[in-house]
Amino acid sequence: MSDTYTGVPSVLAQDLPRPVPAVEPGSCPVGAVFDRLGDRWSLLVIVLLGGRAHRYNELHRAIEGISQRMLTRTLRALENDHLVARTVHATVPPGVEYDLTPLGRSLLTPVSALADWAVAHAHELRT
Repeated sequence: MSDTYTGVPSVLAQDLPRPVPAVEPGSCPVGAVFDRLGDRWSLLVIVLLGGRAHRYNELHRAIEGISQRMLTRTLRALENDHLVARTVHATVPPGVEYDLTPLGRSLLTPVSALADWAVAHAHELRT
């Protein structure tokens, strides 16, 4: 951050071009993260895995209303984004466990800050 923007949130430290150009989805890292976390289930899975590793059925039971297909798709997407690790244990039947990667764990701090802000300002946001 430059001296000009001391104390300014990083999102404001860079001037946007005017008009802001339309970009392809996924070409902006910020937009890509918001797209990934803005779906219905990803943040919930990340928060649950933030507490501890879970087996697939534990996650499925812990998230009311999620279908097996959607949980599988969510876990695969988070795995492709290197936020979740899938570990297969050599048991009979094979045990599969999901946990956050170090990158996924690093997401817990900003997500917690946003959640704290939302709770603190919930009364102002309601219409």
